[in-house]
Amino acid sequence: MAEVITEQEKQPETAEQTKKRIWAIVGASSGNLVEWFDFYVYSFCSLYFAHIFFPAGDTTTQLVQTAGVFAAGFLMRPIGGWLFGYIADKHGRKTSMLISVCMMCFGSLVIACLPGYATLGIWAPVLLLLARLFQGLSVGGEYGTSATYMSEVAVEGRKGFYASFQYVTLIGGQLMALLTVVILQQVLSDEDLRSWGWRIPFAIGAVLAIVALYLRRSLNETSDHKTRAHKDAGSLRGLWKHRRAFIMVLGFTAGGSLSFYTFTTYMQKYLVNTSGMDAKTASALMTAALFIFMLVQPLIGALSDKIGRRSSMLIFGGFAALLTVPILTVLQSVNNTWIAFALVMIALLITSFYTSISGILKAEMFPPEVRALGVGLSYAVANAIFGGSAEYVALSLKAAGNETSFFWYVSAMGAVAFVVSLMLHRRGKGIKL
Repeated sequence: MAEVITEQEKQPETAEQTKKRIWAIVGASSGNLVEWFDFYVYSFCSLYFAHIFFPAGDTTTQLVQTAGVFAAGFLMRPIGGWLFGYIADKHGRKTSMLISVCMMCFGSLVIACLPGYATLGIWAPVLLLLARLFQGLSVGGEYGTSATYMSEVAVEGRKGFYASFQYVTLIGGQLMALLTVVILQQVLSDEDLRSWGWRIPFAIGAVLAIVALYLRRSLNETSDHKTRAHKDAGSLRGLWKHRRAFIMVLGFTAGGSLSFYTFTTYMQKYLVNTSGMDAKTASALMTAALFIFMLVQPLIGALSDKIGRRSSMLIFGGFAALLTVPILTVLQSVNNTWIAFALVMIALLITSFYTSISGILKAEMFPPEVRALGVGLSYAVANAIFGGSAEYVALSLKAAGNETSFFWYVSAMGAVAFVVSLMLHRRGKGIKL
């Protein structure tokens, strides 16, 4: 591929230059999609393999245990954000992205082949946990590096549009994982799914990672030698100089990630476990909702190029704070599938004002020498604490008979995101915050 056009170039783009820029986005996004497909397969398949690794207890108890392992994967994200942020800022974005996708492939392959509790005893859940920690390390590094790469490839004036494709592929990974489960539900019996069918998506993820690795090898590096040689490149000391931006990212990521995971990964379980919806119906509903959610990302990303990142974040924070409790409360007892779908879509559209600009907003807040580290580490810390724990907290509160407390928790974090977003301001020429 020819040289990637830098964001500083002011000349109008030719059709060929635009084509190359889009190809760079596609190449980076391919690995992002595979990473998230592998990561979310665990959540969507947990209904079928929970009894294999955690045989004791009722359905809710088993789901709490598998959700705990899911959350544990998030605890590795800060380490991944730091490690891969350092690699990306010091040795290049491309190198970091290649390593992360290889690690995700390995973790997925291990889970696909891992025997259950009946064969390995206590080692089965232990090895499952280790594989998830390995994947968590990989995903922790993937977000910051891919967000940085896309922000540096995107052209001024359309950065919101181009960078929104990070969540298009992230949601696409979720959608592919869910769609894979839906197809398996139609092809295999429930007994087969619970016995061995759940392993198929993990094997598919490992194969797809090889394809992503091939595509990412064709990418050009977006950081230059001067940036990588900077004394602060990839260092915590350098990041400390931008601690205000770091804290702000923590603030709005906490609300954004919690909302995102509540209405995507947890929502399928909520519809089955709380609303009493049939598992196949809930899967079909969430497949359709996620598909629409994915399609609106570029539209709202392009809107942010017009109204500014700050306005988008205020819309997200304000509506998340006001409407989360009513939406989740009504969904508790909804009987009509179409009404349930409409409520889920309202929640996802609100969340889109965060997801569509999440990567570019964070990347615009840090200089090139610590950009991947700043984006990756701040995102990973907030995501580990709030996003990754969403299912675990929700299911634990349900088991304790206090499920509605979770609704208010999500709403409160939306309010936090709104308050932090008020602090955003215009940060220089050509950057709309």
